[in-house]
Amino acid sequence: MRVALFLTCVNDTLYPDTGRAVVRLLTRLGVEVDFPPAQTCCGQAHYNTGYRHDAEPLAVRFSDVFRDYEAIVTPSGSCGAMVRELYPRMGERARAEGRGDTLAATVAPVAAKTYELTEFLVDVLGVTDVGAYYPHPVTYHPTCHGLRSLRLGDRPVRLLRAVKGLELIELPGAEECCGFGGTFAVKNADVSSAMGIDKVRNAESTGAEVLCAADNSCLMHIGGTMTRLRVGMRPVHIAEILASTEEEPLV
Repeated sequence: MRVALFLTCVNDTLYPDTGRAVVRLLTRLGVEVDFPPAQTCCGQAHYNTGYRHDAEPLAVRFSDVFRDYEAIVTPSGSCGAMVRELYPRMGERARAEGRGDTLAATVAPVAAKTYELTEFLVDVLGVTDVGAYYPHPVTYHPTCHGLRSLRLGDRPVRLLRAVKGLELIELPGAEECCGFGGTFAVKNADVSSAMGIDKVRNAESTGAEVLCAADNSCLMHIGGTMTRLRVGMRPVHIAEILASTEEEPLV
């Protein structure tokens, strides 16, 4: 199977190891992974800030770059939700504004075959045990877009439970937002910080060494809060846990 890795801006700029982990993991599972170098921002920041029309050219570019692949895999629930949920909505709005069906027709094929990493593993490849080894106590935070938009459900948890050596500890208040929310963290910094502190204190109460999530934007916010509170935990993307093996461990 030939798939494209949609890495996202945050990962490309700040967390390239997550992208490497996705490639390593999928290659181990027999998937041919391409990284189209022409990919750019999906337009989520523009759309969420109210600049819908400015996001449309980015949606068209995304469609042009990724349309020839069997599947598009991303290690980001928020960007995955942008393509899957909001691209079609943008097409509907354009139609309602009398601008025709072009945008809707352009984005529909890529929206239908874009997957967040854990749902691609479970739903498309049909695996939960990916042969991973990660001997650490871990607690899992389900990020808002993965939980509420993509409805990932227990897919990430099923994958983590199958990791050899990993002790999965339930996170109190798991379904509560961490407070990041993209531009929300900038426009409502005090509220965002308070929500982040609540999330970190709940994570700290588990005694886990690692807080895991499927979206590095949320892990960036949580990790920054951990640093300021001097909490002895590490934020780690689920891709890096699933890519780790006994022969080639990722600490």
